[in-house]
Amino acid sequence: MIEATSDDVKINGIGRIGSQPIALAAAALVIIVIGVGSIALWRAYSGNSPEQDRIAAVRQVQARAALASEQLAEKTKALDASQQESIDQLQVVQDQLQTLKRAFAAQQTDAKRLSAQVGDLSGAIDTLRQSFANAQAPEAPSPRATRHSATRSRHHATHHRHAKSRH
Repeated sequence: MIEATSDDVKINGIGRIGSQPIALAAAALVIIVIGVGSIALWRAYSGNSPEQDRIAAVRQVQARAALASEQLAEKTKALDASQQESIDQLQVVQDQLQTLKRAFAAQQTDAKRLSAQVGDLSGAIDTLRQSFANAQAPEAPSPRATRHSATRSRHHATHHRHAKSRH
């Protein structure tokens, strides 16, 4: 195993760096200042700044958001108008349906009334038929008497015609 003594460290240079911390810090500071200066110079020369890029990107996002918001507002207005139109049409259909229901109820009432009147008329016709049948039944002569009476009526009508033509 190799052991390093403090004398060996100083001789090899590692100790030299540790013994001059101010020079090391000054060199690091100079490197940092040169780096920052070169970055600033590069940005100024190329006109490209991340802040400007971010600001431009934010403005684009805001413009897109405003446009999307406008489009959304227009679509919402159109949807509201369409919804209101649908509501109005539905109201008209409901009104027409109520009118049809009333007309149908009136027709049903008329049909019931007419059905009752037809029933009453049928009953009156049946009553008349029966009363006519009852009135004819006792007066109906036998078939022989009916033939004889028809012959007499024809003979009387013929005789009456001849008598008029003579005068």
